[in-house]
Amino acid sequence: MTYLDLAGKWTLADAQGEYTCDMHLPTDGITALHAAGLIPDPYWGRKEYGLRWISERDWVITRDVTLTNTDVDLVLSEVDCVVTVRVNEQVVLTAENAFRTYRVSLRDVARSGQNTISVTFHSVVAAGAAKQAAHPFPLPNSDNCPIPNGNMLRKPACDFGWDWNIALAPFGIYGAMRIESSAAPRIDWIIVAQDHSDQGVKLDVTVHVAGDSGEVSATIAGQHAQGNTKDGICTLSLLIPDPELWWPAGQGAQPLYDLEVTFAKAKTTRRIGLRQMELITEPDEAGLGFKFRINGRDIFCKGANWIPADALPGRITDAKTRDLLQSAVDANMNMIRVWGGGRYEPDSFYDTCDALGLLVWQDFMFACNLYPSDDAFLDEVRAEVADNVARIQHHASVALWCGDNELIGALGWYDCSRQDRDRYLVNYDRLNRCIETALKDTDPQAIWWPSSPSPGPMNFGDAWHDDGSGDMHFWSVWHEGRDFEHYRDVSPRFCSEFGFQSYPSMQEINQFAAPADHNIAAPVLESHQKNAGGNARIAETMFRYFRWPEKFADFVYLSQIQQGLAIKTAVTHWRSLKPHCMGTLIWQLNDTWPVCSWASLDYGGGWKLMHHMAAAFYAPLLVTAVPVDGKYVLRAVNDAPTPVGVTVTAHAIGMDGTMRDLGQTTGEVADTAVDLLTIPGDSLHTQEMLHFRWEDDAGNKGSDTFAPLPYKSYDLRPAGLHMQVSGTGEITISATGLAHFVSVEADVPGRFDKNVLTLLPGEEITLRFTPADPDANPQFTLRDLHGATHT
Repeated sequence: MTYLDLAGKWTLADAQGEYTCDMHLPTDGITALHAAGLIPDPYWGRKEYGLRWISERDWVITRDVTLTNTDVDLVLSEVDCVVTVRVNEQVVLTAENAFRTYRVSLRDVARSGQNTISVTFHSVVAAGAAKQAAHPFPLPNSDNCPIPNGNMLRKPACDFGWDWNIALAPFGIYGAMRIESSAAPRIDWIIVAQDHSDQGVKLDVTVHVAGDSGEVSATIAGQHAQGNTKDGICTLSLLIPDPELWWPAGQGAQPLYDLEVTFAKAKTTRRIGLRQMELITEPDEAGLGFKFRINGRDIFCKGANWIPADALPGRITDAKTRDLLQSAVDANMNMIRVWGGGRYEPDSFYDTCDALGLLVWQDFMFACNLYPSDDAFLDEVRAEVADNVARIQHHASVALWCGDNELIGALGWYDCSRQDRDRYLVNYDRLNRCIETALKDTDPQAIWWPSSPSPGPMNFGDAWHDDGSGDMHFWSVWHEGRDFEHYRDVSPRFCSEFGFQSYPSMQEINQFAAPADHNIAAPVLESHQKNAGGNARIAETMFRYFRWPEKFADFVYLSQIQQGLAIKTAVTHWRSLKPHCMGTLIWQLNDTWPVCSWASLDYGGGWKLMHHMAAAFYAPLLVTAVPVDGKYVLRAVNDAPTPVGVTVTAHAIGMDGTMRDLGQTTGEVADTAVDLLTIPGDSLHTQEMLHFRWEDDAGNKGSDTFAPLPYKSYDLRPAGLHMQVSGTGEITISATGLAHFVSVEADVPGRFDKNVLTLLPGEEITLRFTPADPDANPQFTLRDLHGATHT
């Protein structure tokens, strides 16, 4: 026997002996209990609160295996989280890090024939409390976490609850589960470094092996190299003379090469994209710039933040993850930030990003808390960093490794750290330097950024309000209740977090709430809103900008339009500052369960209206209206690699659809935002908006409407909408009046090719809906701003 897969059926039981069921690994225990009918669906209604007892108990999984060879190793990864592993009732492993890979010899405990393996998952509530009590000074965790002390454990921070996540602290095994022959030759790590020059791309492939010393060979693109190991390591160099370069989405193709590495009978493959990745942080008049340069080209990063694909790991699938990432690319995004309160994603995630051209900003898994920095904790961190960097670093998509999410800010969020800042700053610096050192020890070529947000290395300033240097998180509009126009008051170099909430779509709401609960003040709706005051903030903002919708479904629709307008204001303005600003990453792309949140995609992967709007405001060519000193400047931005000629035409449009010509111009747009046309502010009458269209010299067209006043100030008129649905999924919409934010909803899962449209009087547009189930018979609902806010 050289390999035995341990995935599949195990038996799960609690320590009290009250619950027993099958558990099909890889999965989590809560998913297993629900599948067995022992607990209700935690996502329905308010069931979550009656299930937190699960995290307070110890749980044990067991299974028997038959071995013919007893000189074997047990390999486990993503073991969540504080565990004792026994083989034939003998302890072989104690572990407490969900982010590591473990390998232990079973030589002294295994026997020929039947063997019993058990894994005890100790209560993380008890384990965290014990570590907190033993620590010499307090380390508070985020108020977002109803289950405390998760910061004392190496487990996804959001498992303990977040301001968008359910609090269940699941347990389980989600990665490798196998038994291997100890004597079999093995390739443990492959570290790939790229050196780009006029001669081509030189790959330095450093191979770490286990087993007898011997020959290692590597092959890629017809190039071959071989050498002998020394102390278990061999570095080979291969030159690819005529490389096909890998580019982010929208900049070029994503060719991938197979790198094959062989050591004795062990053989493995890595998919390699050839690209030169640089983070450019140069001082200038504003402060410290922040931009990515790929293959010598400066790239404006357009994207979103990624959180785990599900709150329960057992419900995550590769197909679900790929669909979410595909939706990012389909909305013209080119970067995903893997946020530090979740998990290091599996190989399939990065494979998908490589194939789709999605750059990955990779946080290390530390977020919003104060963490330990004692020797035992830092030893765990070093092993975690080495494991994950070695596994992930070869991916073309990986652009940056970031030390943490908002740990600098956390120093000012807690009484203890405010009152004794020196102690807690040193504590933080010990952890941060440990992460950086472990990263560079594993991959010397890695691009490092100390924290997000951060003004720069060794700068512990306020990157939530200071916009001149590094990356910024800008939350004043949401958390401080500021107007959307406040996004124009800052000029970030790279905004890696900003967001505004909305409700999930009606189709998603129906998955957790009965019709009787369709009210924003209903306890069920409030329990699916984890940000304190979030529902009130959505409602207050809506009252500020719109006339009030009376029907719940219209309120949900308008919350998504409102979310889209907020983020559109930020993105279009910051894109118009290019190259001063070179990136915007929306908080957030996806949801972990059905909840009110900042996501642009519903939990099920459906597109909220903001995601459709993002496809437009992230388009490669954009013309946006920028208010400047009482005027409206129509400014063009081009993210394509070559300059384009653009013609823009501006009109004043009244609420009856009457249009007045305000001017037309043509200009060339390259890699810097260009002012094309300036409209005097007094050109628009009180009941008029600015409507403008553009077309490039390749025939690509776009349009937008800018409202100088809140929409409630306008006397909207009935749009006279008509919808005709064909049997092939085509939906044709026409209007007799001016129609704002025309949106179509389906009662079944699926994808619209476009949505959230402005229709002029007499205009007709056709869109297409593709249901997830080809046999579905969808019913559609048509909404627009007038219909939602006028009874």
